[in-house]
Amino acid sequence: MLDWAKGYGLTFAAIFQKVGTYQYPEKGKQVEARYHGRHVLNRHPDGLEKCVGCELCAWACPADAIYVEGGDNTEEKRFSPGERYGAVYQINYSRCIFCGLCIEACPTRSLTMSNAYELALDNRHDLIFTKEQLLAPLLPGMEQPPHPMRLGDDEKDYYVGAMTNPGASKGAEFPQWTGAEDE
Repeated sequence: MLDWAKGYGLTFAAIFQKVGTYQYPEKGKQVEARYHGRHVLNRHPDGLEKCVGCELCAWACPADAIYVEGGDNTEEKRFSPGERYGAVYQINYSRCIFCGLCIEACPTRSLTMSNAYELALDNRHDLIFTKEQLLAPLLPGMEQPPHPMRLGDDEKDYYVGAMTNPGASKGAEFPQWTGAEDE
C-alpha cells in the first residue's frame, strides 16, 4: 500500500548522493586484481611460448570461442619447449563469456586473463583475436622465437618448478592505466 512512498523515498535519497564522474578515455576506473578480462598467452623467461597446442582450452570452452591448431616443433624452428606448439590460436570475443574454464584447463599455465576490459569494437571480425594479438610482449632478456631452448636440455627443465616460477606471466599483462586513479 505504501510502496509508492518507498519508491519516492529512494529517489529522494539518491538526489543527495555524490556523483562519481570519470574522465573515461583519459582516466579509467581501476578494476580489481582478480578481474577476468582479456586473455594473454604467456611466455617462458627465455621467450619461448608456453602453449603446447594441446587444445584443452578449446575443449573446455562452453561457448566454443577458442580455436587452436597445433604444429610440430623442429630443431631448426622451435616455438615452445615441447614437441608441439600452438601454430594457430584464436579467441572470438563476440562469443567468449569470460568464465575462466579455459584457464583452469590449461596444463602449462600458458593462458591467463589480464585486467584489460576494453573490447568494444564496431566490427565483429575485429573481435577475433589471433595468436599475435594474444601473446604476451617480450620482456627484457627474452628472445623472439623460434630459437633453441635456453633454460635446459629438454622440456622437463621448463616445467619443473613452474609452481614457484610462473615465468613471463608476471608483469606481462596488458595494463590499462598507470598510476593511482581517483575513485
